[in-house]
Amino acid sequence: MPANPQVPEPTIIRLSAYLRALRRLEADEAERASSATIAERAGVSPEQVRKDLSYFGEFGRAGLGYGVPELRRHLARLLRADRELRVVVLGVGRLGAALLGYRGFAERGFRIVGAFDADPEKVGMRLGPHVIMDVQHLPYVVVELGAEIGILALPPEAAQQGTDLLVAAGLRAILSFAPTPITVPAGVTVRHMDMTRELEVLAYYLPE
Repeated sequence: MPANPQVPEPTIIRLSAYLRALRRLEADEAERASSATIAERAGVSPEQVRKDLSYFGEFGRAGLGYGVPELRRHLARLLRADRELRVVVLGVGRLGAALLGYRGFAERGFRIVGAFDADPEKVGMRLGPHVIMDVQHLPYVVVELGAEIGILALPPEAAQQGTDLLVAAGLRAILSFAPTPITVPAGVTVRHMDMTRELEVLAYYLPE
């Protein structure tokens, strides 16, 4: 199902929370759930749940709520969580190495199929099941293993060049941990994870 450009980005982000809530409800053998039940587990209001889901069709029935297995399957399809998604990591410093060791990716259906670095001293090193490869092999791995998502774990000064390599390899979805703006062509989506920014936002709310 193609992405709907009319759906606000915050709605897409909340879909992930709804999917987690539905998975927990299904594990509890719940057949149906109200918007209030889903909202409580997702940390939003029932009105928000109904509004967000309305972008994708009519799922619930008045007085009956939502069919948990059916809605879970539908959201999983929307978020491509109904199949394995293959990922490559570019940049294997401390952050990249930590990402390679994160078990949560596999648990949610994201399989890291390649780790790359330009440092010849790192190329050939093994980190768990991953052997670090030279960046020149990136396009071949993306094509041969069907990678769809790239994780950029490079310092700011190398972020744009690294992004260009990921795009040239054919990737159209990039998660960047570099705390700097990067430019991509039309048709490529970038999500930024700036941990320093998030800490600064938290610091704002600390009492003086």
